[in-house]
Amino acid sequence: MTRQQKNIWVAAGDGDLDRVKGLIEQQALSPNAPDPYTYTPMHAAASYGHIEVLEYLVSQGGNVNITDEEGDTPLYTVENVETAQWLVSHGATVDMRNCEGVSPIEHLEEDFPVVAAYLRSILDPDQGSYRDDQQNMHERPSQHTQNVASEFLTSELMSTVQEIVERSEREGTDPGEELRAAVSRTVIEGVVTGFDLGEAANAARREDDGHHDTKRPRTDEGPDTGL
Repeated sequence: MTRQQKNIWVAAGDGDLDRVKGLIEQQALSPNAPDPYTYTPMHAAASYGHIEVLEYLVSQGGNVNITDEEGDTPLYTVENVETAQWLVSHGATVDMRNCEGVSPIEHLEEDFPVVAAYLRSILDPDQGSYRDDQQNMHERPSQHTQNVASEFLTSELMSTVQEIVERSEREGTDPGEELRAAVSRTVIEGVVTGFDLGEAANAARREDDGHHDTKRPRTDEGPDTGL
């Protein structure tokens, strides 16, 4: 019996770049092709933080702002700051709403508050675009914690990242590991404390409402290419 190989959505979610390349280059599949749940390879790679796969998909026409049936772009699926930074640097829209009127920041706030804080730091803190939904105000951190998060993420994390990237370019080295360490250090020391009260409230609410998973299933449905 012939073993069924991964389809493009599973391969993208697994970070299987060779399989993704084979399906796109030999089977002419699109980086923006929706699965039966309208989830694209771009969404799958972003959700699992596979930046190398994202880079390839974009080089082949992948759209960082492609939407699924709910109006969610790949930015809605991210779970770490590094992937969010990559998407934003390649044109992902932060100030947007999906079909339910929810922004990427609001969507990620409960489960991935550090990512939400990074996205918020990109916007002008004086903007009202993420403060005009009074129904959801009680679910978000206070203005004080937002300011703390923005301060650390903008003044420490971003300046550190810039310094590392510039040094790596001068020295011809790979900045990946140092960037990950810098992100982790700054986030842990500068942001997590600011979200303690918000997370405590979220934890209590999750006990009542049940925890939800932001990941969408990487379906095994789809044509067996036999490649």
